[in-house]
Amino acid sequence: MKHPAENRFTATIKIIGINPFVVVPESILKSIIEKAERDKGPIPVQIKLYGLRFVQTLVLYGGDWRLYINTPMLKAARKRVGDEITLSVIFDPIERPNTIHPKLEAAIAANAIAKVKFEELAPSQQKEIIRYINHLKTEDSIARNIQRAIQFLTGEREVFIGREKSKE
Repeated sequence: MKHPAENRFTATIKIIGINPFVVVPESILKSIIEKAERDKGPIPVQIKLYGLRFVQTLVLYGGDWRLYINTPMLKAARKRVGDEITLSVIFDPIERPNTIHPKLEAAIAANAIAKVKFEELAPSQQKEIIRYINHLKTEDSIARNIQRAIQFLTGEREVFIGREKSKE
């Protein structure tokens, strides 16, 4: 997929919670929303960053659109929070299946409270937890973060992947 020059921009890497992100310029954002034919997230995009391509999602959070910059992207760009980064972004219409990690599925099934709370989450929040666990690389990291997810769902933990538990 070609990345038009007009979709190239430079932005400062910011952070919310533990999640680095950049703000996409309004003109590029409008173009992506028009091509996606929706103005609600998440919108799948493809990023070109210093010659490398990444699949990512443009997310509407707290009224603002954010393009999260994950660790592999930061490493590839040799950048960190506070640095400027140059990239291009385009709408990516390719369907992305998001299946739950078997260990996360088992952990949720084994905890009645977590199961109910997970099912009460909005589909986008469920996908966010699933996607986060699916992108972890080591077994230790997967196990540790599944435990954190269960603690978040049961109310034992206030924050998980940059989200606070909902106030009831």
